[in-house]
Order: sequence, then structure tokens, then C-alpha cells
Amino acid sequence: MTHHSPLCGETTPPLSPASLGHLSGVRRRVLSMAQLRDHGVSPARTSAQCRPGGPWQQLLPGVFVLHPGPPTSEERLHAALLYAGRPPVERAGKIPCQPRKDTAQDGSADRSEYGSTMVTGLAALALYRFSAAPALIAVDPIDVLVPRTRRLRSTGCARIVRAQALPVAQQIEGVPVAPVERALADAVAVLADPEVVRALLTEAVRGGHCEPAVVVGELIRARLLARPQVAQAVDMLLAEGRAIAEGRLYAMVRHHGLPDPLWNVELRLPGGPRLGGVDVYWPEEAVALELDTRPPGGEPQSEEEVLRSAYARKREHLERLGITVVHLTPKKLREAPAQQATVVRTALMAAADRAPAAYVTVLPR
Repeated sequence: MTHHSPLCGETTPPLSPASLGHLSGVRRRVLSMAQLRDHGVSPARTSAQCRPGGPWQQLLPGVFVLHPGPPTSEERLHAALLYAGRPPVERAGKIPCQPRKDTAQDGSADRSEYGSTMVTGLAALALYRFSAAPALIAVDPIDVLVPRTRRLRSTGCARIVRAQALPVAQQIEGVPVAPVERALADAVAVLADPEVVRALLTEAVRGGHCEPAVVVGELIRARLLARPQVAQAVDMLLAEGRAIAEGRLYAMVRHHGLPDPLWNVELRLPGGPRLGGVDVYWPEEAVALELDTRPPGGEPQSEEEVLRSAYARKREHLERLGITVVHLTPKKLREAPAQQATVVRTALMAAADRAPAAYVTVLPR
């Protein structure tokens, strides 16, 4: 006796003894060989279903779409993750004797379904709803991020991207997705159009997805700053990001009742050398504030190390003169301005208990 399968729209033998009825959506239409076996479908029967004109199709090695028509973008995404996330024993063609536990009793997929794999690159940015990224249906291939040690090759709709250390994935409608900064770096790595690169980087900052310094840090680790289209975009990104951060800094001082400071000044010893510029200075309390817009630490780069050393030397020099230096990051200003205002207010109040600072000349910067 035959049954009409809701999965493929064809009259086919039922998937007994296990039924796929408890699964829903894309997880019912795209399954790996091991998942099919867990549902009682032998490899021989799977091959028969995928013959020319058959109701199923093999989309990627060991991953099958259970209908004959073109796969949807969601199905391609799911298939790429299943392909990259399969255990090594599956990839070697050795199906485990015991059923895998990719599916919970209620049919929902647990975290092991995709292993440690996550979507990255343009596909990830499409899932984050970047307007500058193409729609998911137009992204081909789909980039999937895997550990460096995984022995996989890019094929079909799945392009393998390797990571020395995997970031923590974000979940978007049940799909593991690389953080925005990592997805940006992986997208930029394969883009040649400077306009597209600039649009993506700008949207990441203007849309509040991440701070410029975080993006630049990821681009540094990916060794992409030497590319002209990236370098030009980064210069604009940092300038715009700093302007946004300065606006938040003005708002923090105004909205949280901090004393009026001097803005964007240079400090010098009287008749002596310049001590460096600071973003905000309270001369009576000898408290300086700097926006720390440097990329976060990562893979050592000579220019970055020089920049960090210069920051450290300036701070040490000012503090030896009795000037308190407060560093605020754009991210903290955006996420917790009230908390950062408290940090600054505490430094101002502590001035009364400190020894008087050295006299410095304050000049416009």
C-alpha cells in the first residue's frame, strides 16, 4: 500500500517505522543520511528516491531535500549547516550503529544538529537584515564557519570558512549565526566592490550592530586592512564612528548633570613639551577623559602595537603629574551611559582627596 507524502508531494512508500510527521518546516524537508536512517530509511532506499525523476534529491554530500523542485533559500541554508556540522564518522560514510540524538522528543532540533557550525559572510548579514546585503535567496554559495581542524571541502551551495577559534554564535530563528563583526570580515574577504564594502561597514555602525573598533579589530585579525577597498572604507568608518561616540559623550555630560568641562583640548607643561590631547578635561579636578576607539586586542600588528604603546605612555605620563585619566569605550557609552557618568562623577569627587596635580597649560586642539 502506498501513501501520499506531505514532504515531497509525490505518492511514495511511507517512511516507516519512524514518521517525520512530528518535524516541521525545513527540518522535515531537508535531512542528513543519518537522520533518515534514524527514521527508518535505509541508504539504498534513499538512493532510489534520488534517481532521475524521483521525488527526492541530494543537495550536498550526505544531505537530501525531500521534494523534487528547486530548494528554497531556507532549505539551502539548513542543508549547508547539516553538511558542515556532520560528525566525522558520517563524513567518512560510516553511519553510526546507534541513532543520533539530533532531534528531541518534541521534534525540535537540539544544539548538536549543526555541531559547532554557524552561518557567516553575506548569508549571515542577510539574516541580520542588512539592507546593503543581498537577499538570502541571492546568496550563493552560503558561507559556513567551522573549526580550523575540520576536514571539509567547499561544495555545491556550501562554502567552508575556517576559524582558528570559533566565536559564540547568535541564534536567529533557530539558526546559529556568526557575530556581525565576524560575518562582516568573512563577507569583505570575498568582495571586490568598494561601494558594497563601505555600505556594509557603514550599516554595521549606523544600525547599532557593533562599534567601529570591534569591526576594525576583526578586519585586522583577518589581515584585510591592506586591501585598498577595505582601507578606504575603514578610514570613513572610524571617522563616522568617532563622531557618533562624541555625540553620545556630549549627551552623557549634559543629561547626567556633570560639571561643564573643556572639550577637545591639548595639555602642555608650562614652557615644556606637549602632553597630548584629550577629549574632555576638568581643570579644577585635574580629570581627563578619553574615548578609547582603538581596535580590541587580537593578533599582533606592528602599527596597532605602536598605537597601544603611545596610549599607555600618555596615560602614565599624565597620571605621574597627578591627572586622573578616565577611558570610556563607545560601546559602554552606547549601552550604559548612566553607569559611565557615575564613573566620571566618582573620579571628579575623588579629586578632593588627592594631592594637587601639577599645573598644566590647556590649549584648543
